[in-house]
Amino acid sequence: MANPSVRIQEKVSRLLSRENGKPVLRPNRPLSLKDTVANRKLHKGEATCITEMSLMMACWKQNNFVEDLCSSEMQNFYSCVREAQAAMRNEAVGAGQDTGRLHPKQATTLLKRFPNIRTEI
Repeated sequence: MANPSVRIQEKVSRLLSRENGKPVLRPNRPLSLKDTVANRKLHKGEATCITEMSLMMACWKQNNFVEDLCSSEMQNFYSCVREAQAAMRNEAVGAGQDTGRLHPKQATTLLKRFPNIRTEI
């Protein structure tokens, strides 16, 4: 039994051939993948420490932006930021190995190293 991808290739080549007059399928772009990937940014995730920041800013506003009177709120905010950054670092180290997704720059370098065949089917 033939491979399903071979059957698809045969069908596409039959639709593109000019043996029976005009080709049935006329692509407006080449039927091959590009050797680059769109360089999109990966999503950043959700915002952290919003409540601590809003408490700190409310304290500043109540005390006419005197930082000495809001030291406990500032310490809470800074500790929350440190914890969030540490969690992001730990997640980035663990996620870089087994996620199954490549960064767009890594995918582009791999595609340029192993380019697609540009000839028509």
